[in-house]
Amino acid sequence: MADDLARSWLSFSLPVAAAQAAGRPIVALESTIIAHGMPYPENIRTAREVEAVIRDAGAEPATIALIGGRIRIGVTDEELELLGHSDHVHKVSRRDLPAVLASGETGATTVAGTMICAALAGIEVFVTGGIGGVHRGAPETFDISADLQELAKTSVTVVCAGAKSILDIGLTLEYLETHGVPVLSCEQDNFAAFYTRDSGFRADFRLDGAAEQARFIRTKWDLGLAGGVVLSTPVPEVSEMAVEEIDALTQQALAEATAQGIAGKAITPFVLTRIHALTNGRSLATNIALVKHNAEVGARLALALAHAGRGAREA
Repeated sequence: MADDLARSWLSFSLPVAAAQAAGRPIVALESTIIAHGMPYPENIRTAREVEAVIRDAGAEPATIALIGGRIRIGVTDEELELLGHSDHVHKVSRRDLPAVLASGETGATTVAGTMICAALAGIEVFVTGGIGGVHRGAPETFDISADLQELAKTSVTVVCAGAKSILDIGLTLEYLETHGVPVLSCEQDNFAAFYTRDSGFRADFRLDGAAEQARFIRTKWDLGLAGGVVLSTPVPEVSEMAVEEIDALTQQALAEATAQGIAGKAITPFVLTRIHALTNGRSLATNIALVKHNAEVGARLALALAHAGRGAREA
């Protein structure tokens, strides 16, 4: 009954509904990257290009957002423009979902928010840029992203370029381990760090192929081990930024945020915007490249999971 009530808040776009009816794999996409993660018009263009990458791979993209008191599973071109061009779009995580839905205002879903909505819609794979995590200085501030708790409880696989490099990645991985969230990597042994390929920390397991990734994930969930899986894949080498440069810029942007009293969920968009400005847009090109690459990996995984699910049912 509770699941039926929750699903009553969902509205599916025509392409997503058709894909579900046909049993085709669907890949969820967040909307915070559109509303708060990139400047206009690059945000709209990137969103459309990422959706095209997923369709070209044989899956259906479902960008998720809150519009008009409904959870939209898949958005129209007009709704995409609203998300990318409006100054009045809320950033929506778990705690914000009831408020924004009840008010009927427009909300862009974070990693945590998108995971919740994707799970309600029966979508198993979600592609984002980078997950949130434990912020630098968290032992004093207790600033830990809600993304990590959501990964511990919501059974969706999150394909990402690791954790954003503005975070304390070591503590982020420790937190995920404590809560039993498997961290997979493909293309390299180490966990990725968003703008840079290598965080310096090893992932739990390296699984390069979509079929073996799908077998791992199916096994986890078949065992009744609820909760998400992180699949880290690095930014393409040609688009990677230098570690020393991004570390220096991150420290500068964080210092500016502190000086201006910026805290909580406003920190990440502020820092990303400042890094974009300080690099004259080079960081945005890296961001776009990694999101597109993640979409390729996520679409292949969605196809493999669909096949693995059919195989299990046939067996």
